[in-house]
Amino acid sequence: MVRSDARENRARILAAAREAFADDGSTSMNQVAQRAGVGAGTLYRNFPTRESLVLAVYQDEVERILGAVPDLLAELTPLEALRRWTTGLVEAMRKKHGLGDALSPDAHQAIAEQTYGPVVAAIGELLDAGKKDGSIREDADPADFLQFTAALWRAAPGPGDRSPRMLALLLDGLRPQPQR
Repeated sequence: MVRSDARENRARILAAAREAFADDGSTSMNQVAQRAGVGAGTLYRNFPTRESLVLAVYQDEVERILGAVPDLLAELTPLEALRRWTTGLVEAMRKKHGLGDALSPDAHQAIAEQTYGPVVAAIGELLDAGKKDGSIREDADPADFLQFTAALWRAAPGPGDRSPRMLALLLDGLRPQPQR
């Protein structure tokens, strides 16, 4: 069993690293330790390499996004829940791509393989809720939706960000079509 102070240290390190990497992708391990208020030994005990820290930050973000699905569906219509969830996914993927220089090609591959199934399952849960209430067409496929969202996180963020408009078009395409 992990001690509560060790869990707290790990959580502080992840939070500090998430903020630090968002500010500057080249942040050093020592800067992360300082920001987290822990010693270098504590940081390296938890994350022996920079890559292991970057992967943990990304995995933590994916888990947060996946865990949001039930709450979104409890509060919002399925289409609005899908819009909000996808917006969070796009933000996380942009951060991951921002950290790309810190990850080896093998690490990129490993994280893609590790997260693909759970992300598709979360999309499936959102789509199924919409299919059930009739707001999403029956042939909507979670893997197809995920592939379309790749264009959203590759759209340039900031002024002129086209991703909200692109997402609106994608969601409109999910609505049931009138019979012809």
